Amino acid sequence: MLDPVGKIVFPSQFSTYPIDNNLFGLSSEQVQLRESVFGFLQKELAPYADEIDKKDDWDKRKEFWLQLGQMGLLGLTASPEFGGSGLGLLEQCIVFEEFSRVSSGIGLSFGAQSNLCINQIERHGTQEQKERLLPPLCSGELYGALAMSEAGSGSDVVSMATRADRVDGGYVLNGSKFWITNGPIADVVVVYAKTDTQSKPHHGITAFLVERCMSGFSSSPKLDKLGMRGSPTGELVFDDCFVPDASVLGSLGRGVYVLMSGLDIERLGLAAGPVGGRQAGCDVTFDYCHQRRQFGRPVAHFQLMQGKLADMYCDLNACRSYLYMVARAADRGHISNKDCAGVALFCAERGTQVALQAIQALGGNGYINDYPVGRFLRDAKLSEIGGGTSEIRRLVIGRALNMEYK
Repeated sequence: MLDPVGKIVFPSQFSTYPIDNNLFGLSSEQVQLRESVFGFLQKELAPYADEIDKKDDWDKRKEFWLQLGQMGLLGLTASPEFGGSGLGLLEQCIVFEEFSRVSSGIGLSFGAQSNLCINQIERHGTQEQKERLLPPLCSGELYGALAMSEAGSGSDVVSMATRADRVDGGYVLNGSKFWITNGPIADVVVVYAKTDTQSKPHHGITAFLVERCMSGFSSSPKLDKLGMRGSPTGELVFDDCFVPDASVLGSLGRGVYVLMSGLDIERLGLAAGPVGGRQAGCDVTFDYCHQRRQFGRPVAHFQLMQGKLADMYCDLNACRSYLYMVARAADRGHISNKDCAGVALFCAERGTQVALQAIQALGGNGYINDYPVGRFLRDAKLSEIGGGTSEIRRLVIGRALNMEYK
């Protein structure tokens, strides 16, 4: 864009492209939820999104987290008995989508707490665990995380080396976890470790609730990531970390069940991230192309550009429709690992392509960091890696299809 004397002006904020909620069969309460979260995040998060990306940090994080707690957003799927909002996975996807529309990094931290940590405790925790940990996690007083992957076991997560040895009154954990979202700041972490090293890899794994105050638990400095900046990611270290029996999550040796059932919901929830990111790509690109003029008219009036914008719009709505369909089914109790993997695969890969189209549509401006579309692309790529790579998601789908024909 040019000012009247021809100087380049970089906009601090683009207008947002409205979502037609009537297309997706949302209830009036779900529409109201989206609108309230949208308004809040546009005011409290959007002005800081570029700064968060550049600094890979945010000094308002704690204040913001407490605001989320007051609004009931961190514990969306937790019971009101424990400070949650008692809503479903679809509502969680809607909220996660709006977070990622503004800042995918902060959205990822939100997802790690609300989906990977709080939701797991809600589903598998004892009454005592829920009463003690869920209220401060839902209020934003504590940060939460989940720790599965290790430096040597990413896609092959059940080959984990972290072990938990039985001692009087509990277990002693030794090992480390890597690439852990919220790891450097987490107060409560769902950790998977081997309690029976003699069993087959899929057996003998147990989930534990490890707290920051436990002796022998520490975290390394955050990793310097390509994208999703502002979401602290790092290594967790367990050096003779004592975890009492009361902190076992689920049944002893049944950690794979907790892990895999949680992984399906993780993939579903995290699929909302690229949908929100792609909405942001459309917000910026549609606005820019109707302001940018070449050959005497807006570039959006040229047929090749119209085709590009149409493809972005269709990709966005196809992703959102698939996401909401799978989330609704999960809320009815039908959690399909095939479709949880499928929606994560489809939304992630289409999301990266929409981000690339946004850069192309902005031309030279798309390639400079004064515009946010480069950030959208860097953020989008993680969705093809985290929570199971695209290759693993295809493997899950392919195996499920084979099982159906046995």
